[in-house]
Amino acid sequence: MKGKAVIIGAGIGGLATAVRLAVKGYDTHLYDMNPEPGGKIGELLLNGCRFDTGPSLFTLPSLVDELFSLAGENPRDHFSYITLQSSCRYFYDDGSLLNAWTDRERFAAEAESVTGEPRENVIAFLDECAELYDLAANIFIFSPFYQLDNFRKPESLNVARNFRKLNAFSTMHEVIKRHFNGNRLIQLFDRYATYNGSSPYRAPGTLNVIAHLEHNLGAYFPEKGMHDIVSAVSGLARRCGVTVHYGEPVLSVLKENGRVTGIETTNGIIPAKVVVSDVDVIPFYRNLMKEERQARRQERQERSSSALIFYWVMNRRFEELDLHNIFFSSDYPGEFKALGKGEVSHDPTVYLFASSRVVESDAPAGKDNWFVMINVPYDSGQDWAKVVSQARADIIAKVSRRLCLQVAESIEAERVLDPPLIGKLTASHRGALYGSSSNSRFSAFRRHPNVKSRYQNLWFVGGSVHPGGGIPLCLASAKIACDMIPPADR
Repeated sequence: MKGKAVIIGAGIGGLATAVRLAVKGYDTHLYDMNPEPGGKIGELLLNGCRFDTGPSLFTLPSLVDELFSLAGENPRDHFSYITLQSSCRYFYDDGSLLNAWTDRERFAAEAESVTGEPRENVIAFLDECAELYDLAANIFIFSPFYQLDNFRKPESLNVARNFRKLNAFSTMHEVIKRHFNGNRLIQLFDRYATYNGSSPYRAPGTLNVIAHLEHNLGAYFPEKGMHDIVSAVSGLARRCGVTVHYGEPVLSVLKENGRVTGIETTNGIIPAKVVVSDVDVIPFYRNLMKEERQARRQERQERSSSALIFYWVMNRRFEELDLHNIFFSSDYPGEFKALGKGEVSHDPTVYLFASSRVVESDAPAGKDNWFVMINVPYDSGQDWAKVVSQARADIIAKVSRRLCLQVAESIEAERVLDPPLIGKLTASHRGALYGSSSNSRFSAFRRHPNVKSRYQNLWFVGGSVHPGGGIPLCLASAKIACDMIPPADR
């Protein structure tokens, strides 16, 4: 008889775990409180437009392809994506515009033409990011580096010999500033700290590895939009024999003498040999494990930032925009100082994503679907109605000024997602998008591991645990956890 495995939470980490455990021979069951899978990778239909509601950048597509290959399927039969020619279009307040071409040489030439920064400086920085990735990725991203055995690997010895190259004792900003003369490229590369909800002025320089994924390895986009990642992987899970229980909340995790024995849902008790959590660790300990002490221990770590997102149906198409667009703040340090105080700058950096640039059916002809986001602090009791109103006005003023257009007149319909709603819909503590922040050189060591020795048969995946948030890291967490879980027949 097959051993039963239970996964709590159908985010991308939970879905990937379900596929891997089914392939490993488990009778795999996936539970989620929501009626559909995906977690933060959702979609919204509004006035004829379709929106991806969460993550919008796709890197390391091989991590998705690997799931299909493990199941003996050709990924291209079920999921396809394109390679982007430009990863982002940057609009600066001084009127300059910079396309981040995914071809390194073309990007370096563009940067030199627009900013005056010598192309050699750009290439040298990207080479350093690539070296950093080659040095650190297998240890800090794709392995449970917090386990003693991991430090005996040859890769770990190489890290120890080249520890200085990790830039762990400098901030991202300090490292970047050493490479460039002008503020525009410094600001461009500083922004990668926000990919895990952190500040470039506090996060360690090791996180400059993030730029490598986009600028050296490439940026991609699913042919049917980001939500197609969820559709494809959830379909694969069903074909692998996973039993899904959407709309069935888990009430508690069952324990006996330090051993996890199953779960209790709204439909009763389900014994299990393996339990995997794809739930933010704070509500997991507080609500499902009934362990307030563990929840409070996790709460002592600084939360990552959150997001304020406007989904706007625009009654015209704006040809000035690419798929991904950034309208930079003219005071980047001030923006992060405000976030650190739990506030929102009146001059925020605005991210604007228009998926209809690739998926034409996402907006009717002659219209645009705008996903407009700014970084905001996690929910600590702010007056969010007031914050939303002020931020909306600031965003419209900035984008209108930079595009030389009256944006407000073109907004036909709107939906808003703020930190309290993010927390409610995705069970993310205080609406923090990535669990704990990386605003310390010790953050990686403090992030919750994928397994804890005090619990037998319990593993952790998803954005609030090692190696962190974002689609690639959540997929990596599933691989790390499942590699530690013994085959079903043992």
